[in-house]
Amino acid sequence: MEMEEDQSISRPKEISDESLNPISQKHAAMLQRLSNLHQSRLQESISRKTDNSSPLESTKSFLDRFSEAKRSIQDDLDRCRLVSDPESKARLKSDLEKVSVSIAEIEKLVSENSYFLPSYEIRSSLKTISELKESLENANSKLLPKKKFAFKNKATKRDQNNATSTAEVRASETILPEKLNIQIRDSPGFKNRENAVLVKHFRSSEEGDFTLSDLNCCEVRLTGSLRALFIHRLRSCRIFVGPVLGSILIEEVEGCLFMLASHQIRIHHARNTDFYLRVRSRPIIEDSSSVRFAPYHLSYEGLDKDLQDSGLDGEYGNWANVDDFRWLRAVQSPNWSILPDDERVSIVNISNADTCSEDS
Repeated sequence: MEMEEDQSISRPKEISDESLNPISQKHAAMLQRLSNLHQSRLQESISRKTDNSSPLESTKSFLDRFSEAKRSIQDDLDRCRLVSDPESKARLKSDLEKVSVSIAEIEKLVSENSYFLPSYEIRSSLKTISELKESLENANSKLLPKKKFAFKNKATKRDQNNATSTAEVRASETILPEKLNIQIRDSPGFKNRENAVLVKHFRSSEEGDFTLSDLNCCEVRLTGSLRALFIHRLRSCRIFVGPVLGSILIEEVEGCLFMLASHQIRIHHARNTDFYLRVRSRPIIEDSSSVRFAPYHLSYEGLDKDLQDSGLDGEYGNWANVDDFRWLRAVQSPNWSILPDDERVSIVNISNADTCSEDS
């Protein structure tokens, strides 16, 4: 229906004004105005892709908050280094622990807002956090030196076993990534579902944000185009999505399959999951393992037009250019790989949804 309207709107361009009578000329002028209005609304929907979020969701406001937190941490460290009186020295351990908490909070700030930040801003922020951690470690070593280790004359076998067990527990605690405190957005979406097939069609990108959260063993089919997609806590799900005009944020997923097209995709805490992507920028992963990537393999009626309207009609090859922000070495990250050809699924057509349910 929408395609017929678009064709009718553009038809006056193909008709000469000289062949029209006055009434037809008025009708053609009206259609031309409708065509102009249609184009202006389309441009507005594209320009609004960065204007529909909360005040924090802009690079400038993030950088202001980040810089303020950084200055506060540096000031606290400077105060700790200048401590001289005995009473203040007694509080040094507590003060340095508070600095550690502040660094964890600023790291969380970057993680929670990374889905809309430019890649270079994320890299710069992570470098700053690394420098703050190093400064804290140096302050701890200088201001709170550890006692020299001394061997006991007679260490029992039981004491040695207990020490070994404690060391193993501490080692395992450092390996596990910090669990995200995810804030679920108050936006339309599919939430808290199990063993369901969930379908929604978006008429245009003006419909805004959509959220998928706390789904287990579900299949989700989203057709049409939308502005932004937020995905949290999914287990053993299959997610098929049309083009997203803005960004996609994925947090805490395991054993899933995703087919996504977007301008920007950020992935946090993903395990044993396959991603079939079309993306204009390099996909970003963090605190993830055993994730594999392949090109977009989705199909449904009208997909080509949706991709073109969203500026995603080209194949950019970025699905294979993944940035792992927790892997800073020059060699390939062990946390992600290219999905072998013989293990990839074929083209998935989600046009037929007769047996599916739709939520709002």
